[in-house]
Amino acid sequence: MRIEPLGDRVLVKVIEEASRTASGILLPETAKEKPQRGEVVAVGDGEDIPVEVGDQVLYAKYSGTEIRLNGTEHLILDVGDILAKIKE
Repeated sequence: MRIEPLGDRVLVKVIEEASRTASGILLPETAKEKPQRGEVVAVGDGEDIPVEVGDQVLYAKYSGTEIRLNGTEHLILDVGDILAKIKE
């Protein structure tokens, strides 16, 4: 299946955080924070969208619409819900 966001929306693949702490303690699913990091998979056809496919971004914690594509968590976000690009 292929998803193409409309307007000022962006499709983001959720990047799961590590399941262990720095000291090596394994965290159960219920103790994990909701992810806020993802990779842009597709962008809408709106004007002035500041991200491109392949960018890693930080987004607002409880934003977007969650969907599952090919067994992987994705979000459809408004561009305004993207807080920053991650540059490594």
